[in-house]
Amino acid sequence: MLIVQKYGGTSVGDCQRISNIAKRVLETKKQGHKVIVVVSAMSGETDKLIGYTKYFSSLPNDREADKILSTGEIVTSALLAIALNESGYKAISLSGRAAGIKTDNIYTKAKIKSVDTKNIEKYLDDDYIVVVAGFQGYSDEGYITTLGRGGSDLSAVALAGALNADVCEIYTDVDGVFTTDPRIESRAKKIEKISYDEMLELASLGAKVLLNRSVEMAKKLNVKIITRNSFNNNEGTLITNEEQIMEKPIISGIACDKNQARIGMVNVDDKPGIAAEIFSSLADANINVDMIVQTIGRDGKTDIDFTIPKTDIALCRKLLDDFKDSTQSIEYDENIAKVSIVGLGMKSNSGVASKTFSTMASENINIMMISTSEIKISMIIDIKYAELAVRSLHSAYELDK
Repeated sequence: MLIVQKYGGTSVGDCQRISNIAKRVLETKKQGHKVIVVVSAMSGETDKLIGYTKYFSSLPNDREADKILSTGEIVTSALLAIALNESGYKAISLSGRAAGIKTDNIYTKAKIKSVDTKNIEKYLDDDYIVVVAGFQGYSDEGYITTLGRGGSDLSAVALAGALNADVCEIYTDVDGVFTTDPRIESRAKKIEKISYDEMLELASLGAKVLLNRSVEMAKKLNVKIITRNSFNNNEGTLITNEEQIMEKPIISGIACDKNQARIGMVNVDDKPGIAAEIFSSLADANINVDMIVQTIGRDGKTDIDFTIPKTDIALCRKLLDDFKDSTQSIEYDENIAKVSIVGLGMKSNSGVASKTFSTMASENINIMMISTSEIKISMIIDIKYAELAVRSLHSAYELDK
């Protein structure tokens, strides 16, 4: 088998942990598998490097920043290769460029365009353990680029897809994907199998185990992912296509995202193109708009409510100043949270919405906005009720059993 293993920052947090990871990698190698290892920077290292880039400028040049940020993973990969070599096995560390990961030219948040696997295959054929620095690639001009938050996961999935690996194992500091955040609900259970679509929804809605970009790529390339804990030998969660899951639960998980802000534009001029102007302005500034609700026009006016990441609210305020003459008032509410239920079984089971809203009503929780898809219901509520809502829904759908 060809196995890709990815280890996050906490897994390789110091030299002792890197030594422990080397032992785990060797266990896989001794079973007769070909192994590619993708590593993140040591925990805290990327933040330190970001601090360096901002010492001279609050807005450092992106190209130069990427060159600095990429060094965290370079160090980890070389240290792991040294540890593996000292154990008597052939290992070599490769940068993103040496691993053939080509990206677009957007520094600090590049997207992978292609992967040239010739170099890696050469070393695999010569029985090397190949250790790749995650989070990075190279542009058309040959310059170093980084892939943004969660980029090492993307590196691992892209390599697994390009090489037709049998599985991509993502090692973190948790046992897998849970029915909800165990810090909110102590009775949360680990999910054995989950579909790409469900995982994509959970990741997009606030679950922290995997970033949605990694799940999107895994689905596109049909890469089986297993999320595991690098600090124990517990079985993890398999993320695969829907056909591989025999019994599809009605609800698989509950997600909670507190990094949300609601923008309410009251009595906006109800004319063709006004919504396009508003949301084009936000899109041009790379502000991700999530839920949108527009009321039916009355007397030439309409209300538009939408949500954005709380971290973008200052920029949003600045941009919406351009529309203050087209609306009576603009309200900003940062004291909200998005609570969502996700499950493949929603496609074929009625009454899910009714049960969800009844559960919220029984706890006297007011719902401000609602968004749905085939396998998801999301609700915007007051942030002070977020954890109560998660626990109540988790209990209502008996996810602890």
